[in-house]
Amino acid sequence: MKVVKSLMFILFVLCGLSGKAQEVAADSTGYIVRVGEMAPNFTITLTDGKEVTLSELRGKVVMLQFTASWCGVCRKEMPFIEKDIWLKHKDNSAFVLIGIDRDEPLDKVIAFGKSTGVTYPLGLDPGADIFAKYALRNAGITRNVLIDKDGRIVMLTRLYNEKEFAALTKKIDEMLAKK
Repeated sequence: MKVVKSLMFILFVLCGLSGKAQEVAADSTGYIVRVGEMAPNFTITLTDGKEVTLSELRGKVVMLQFTASWCGVCRKEMPFIEKDIWLKHKDNSAFVLIGIDRDEPLDKVIAFGKSTGVTYPLGLDPGADIFAKYALRNAGITRNVLIDKDGRIVMLTRLYNEKEFAALTKKIDEMLAKK
């Protein structure tokens, strides 16, 4: 019995050290990632069927927008993302923008894109599994994650705030101006 208890203790310690049994610490907005960290990798299927893997976008400035059709703040923010970010940079091969729709089916995501008037790529996040790599699974949206050419997170936003959004657009402009 003593051996079993010892083995269970060792297993418990090893699980704790590997992070599997530990809680992930979130910031006050629910993010579990931090500025300066490497962005967690994922593969997403866009509404046109194309698959995109984040790590394959190294060398580009990447903006991720976590969204959903039921999110009123998302609907408010998306036209600004379209006008002030996407239309300005969509022809720049060094820039990628992906709207990641949280846990909704393809037909709903396509209709959502049309209803908001956005033309930037939207992708599917069944089960919110991609979202859960960046924030607590039950945390709210809208959220934007800005990633540099090396794959590091440089800015995190939550909800829609005009000053914060202006800072985001300025940061994208600055990053794209660097060669």
